[in-house]
Amino acid sequence: MARPRQTEPVAVGAAGPDGSARPHSGDMTTATGPTNEDAGTVRSVHRALEILSLFDEQHQTRTIGEIVRGTRLAKTTVLRLLVTLESAQMLAATPKGYTAGPGLWRWAYLVQRSWEIPAAAREVMRSLVERERETVNVYVMRGLNRVCVAQEESPLALRHVVRIGDQLPLWAGASAKVLLRDATAETLERVVAAAPAGTVDADRLRAQIHSGAEAGYQVSHGERETGLSAVAVPVTTPDGALVVASLSFSGPTARFPQERIPELVDLLRSAAQALTVQGFDHPIRNPM
Repeated sequence: MARPRQTEPVAVGAAGPDGSARPHSGDMTTATGPTNEDAGTVRSVHRALEILSLFDEQHQTRTIGEIVRGTRLAKTTVLRLLVTLESAQMLAATPKGYTAGPGLWRWAYLVQRSWEIPAAAREVMRSLVERERETVNVYVMRGLNRVCVAQEESPLALRHVVRIGDQLPLWAGASAKVLLRDATAETLERVVAAAPAGTVDADRLRAQIHSGAEAGYQVSHGERETGLSAVAVPVTTPDGALVVASLSFSGPTARFPQERIPELVDLLRSAAQALTVQGFDHPIRNPM
């Protein structure tokens, strides 16, 4: 197998071989970031995961130079990590660069099997989309984030789409407030502390969670993204004592006027009850 050409790292903004500007390293820096290694983590593992996180739908192949710039690691370190990842079949070398290896396919299959929600629950979500033509999401709480574990997209051209597995903050959004219904005071303090400085008032957040819990639903307009609205209800344990997930409609704010909210809430409540009766839960749910 031909190895990718080992190009030398270049300065940010320098021209490539074809005269075009090379991408700024900030454009490819991983979501975790090279300086966010938590205490207690293994540095080499963290760095290997940084490399893997550079690959996505838009970047299915990465050159060595791109990986060096994206991780901001020394080239020698990157080369050692690439050899390790390739030997573990996490990555595969091609003439154009590195791409996902067969080992990742095995893991992807495992994730799909363990994450996939039951067919009956999926049918409940599809029926909501067919009825209202808005995107339907299921989120569960994991630590200080909410994770999208299922989605049925709206058929409309202008729609809200979140990828399965995406982690979103708990300090904003209707689904976040639904999931925080049973949160402890300590957890709420940590959620507020995780928000951008000055954007979330702790007392106001507590009041919103409380009022939504009493009403049985939450509504948000532009809290996380301008122009995006959502309506969410809880999916609970059969006795209603514990929130295990949120079920929501989301889409452009223009399609979520106040007069439409009661209808959306009624539909979501009926669907959430069906999921509760089915005993819905998800293996990655891990509230604080």
